[in-house]
Amino acid sequence: MSNKVVKFGGSSLADANQFKKVASIIKSDEKRRYVVPSAPGKRFSDDIKITDMLYKCCELAGSGMDFSKDFQIIKDRYNGIISELGIDMSLDEEFDAIVKELKARPAKDFAASRGEYLNGKVLANYLGFNFVDAADVIVFDTNGVLLLDETVKAVREKLSGLDNAVIPGFYGRTTEGYIKTFSRGGSDVTGSIIANAVKADIYENWTDVSGFLVADPRIVDNPDVIEVITYRELRELAYMGASVLHEDAIFPVRSADIPINIRNTNAPQDAGTMIVGNDYDFSKESLNHTITGIAGKKGFSTINIEKAMMNNETGFGMKVLTVLYNNGLSFEHMPSGIDTMSITVSTDKLNPVRDKVLAELRKAVDPDHLEIEDGIALLAVVGRRMKNTRGTVARIFASMAHARINVKMIDQGSSELNVIIGVSENDLPEAIRRIYDMFINSEKQ
Repeated sequence: MSNKVVKFGGSSLADANQFKKVASIIKSDEKRRYVVPSAPGKRFSDDIKITDMLYKCCELAGSGMDFSKDFQIIKDRYNGIISELGIDMSLDEEFDAIVKELKARPAKDFAASRGEYLNGKVLANYLGFNFVDAADVIVFDTNGVLLLDETVKAVREKLSGLDNAVIPGFYGRTTEGYIKTFSRGGSDVTGSIIANAVKADIYENWTDVSGFLVADPRIVDNPDVIEVITYRELRELAYMGASVLHEDAIFPVRSADIPINIRNTNAPQDAGTMIVGNDYDFSKESLNHTITGIAGKKGFSTINIEKAMMNNETGFGMKVLTVLYNNGLSFEHMPSGIDTMSITVSTDKLNPVRDKVLAELRKAVDPDHLEIEDGIALLAVVGRRMKNTRGTVARIFASMAHARINVKMIDQGSSELNVIIGVSENDLPEAIRRIYDMFINSEKQ
């Protein structure tokens, strides 16, 4: 039987009205059989997330202080949702058990997980679905590392024979029996694991945006939604700071070749963004633009090395990289010329060892000139179509030249999936806008 796994974020389940939207979405497609909810998020900008309130209760309990007042706010929030939904259920037993556990053993992971646990109970009741506690199926080792094979086996055993289920996101249990959470945003991971285990046709990740955007909306006004993106493209954009899926959420579905669909709970009519493998049938998509996305990141420094006849000196690059290695530095990019080499590194990581690195480089390679330039931003232009499109790099340079932006570095990987450009941090927003104009706005005309 075909099925979809659907995960709903905190904003999608913030109040009773949102619950009704979620139920409508689930009921509109009988394939949506397995549901992974987050804890209630913010209802308005100054609101407090349930998870943050639970952390506070745990902190107070750990200090031996009374947390009943704070916990009452949590109870009121859930009871309000139950009342407004008009369902006949009580969470009093669950509330009492949480208070008892926090007083006896105030563990942060346990406290944080209860938001999803309680929300899962409410949503299962409202939908008329089976409730499956994530602690019974998501397995971690004693060090808190997910045991994927054991987890998949446990999920399949638990869900076999169930037509539907609500499985709370974000947490599981260690082999010793303690509740363990993923890092923040971990409900995405739970959804991905469930999708893998049930061999879902698709993993729908419902949130408050209609998919991933080509560029940061704080920089570009109303950027286009990316219709289809490959996992590889997504990784490139995420690495450059684009706010996308929790990194660990990609692997379980990617390895099983299950596509992810990012959808908007508040605009279910929007198609959203499809995240697919490289073997996806791209003939089905509308080829609107040469590039898929643009993302930028500040906080880099470039170590510039000049030395005559550098290219004839055997092992020059190795000596430079050995200095970086000995100082615990990894590099982002290393473009070079006949007599020059530039190495881009994280400024934060460079700062504690800056003088030491300079001294060791002088000793190791005896450069004619050595300097560090700070305030560098890296910008990634990502797109699987760039490989078969002539003049992509020329168009990037043209857009920079028209804006009088000095390109400090350019690097293109062998896959031709992305082009990395180094610019001054001050120029980054304008560089993103100019590239967006060149590749998105101009291609619409």
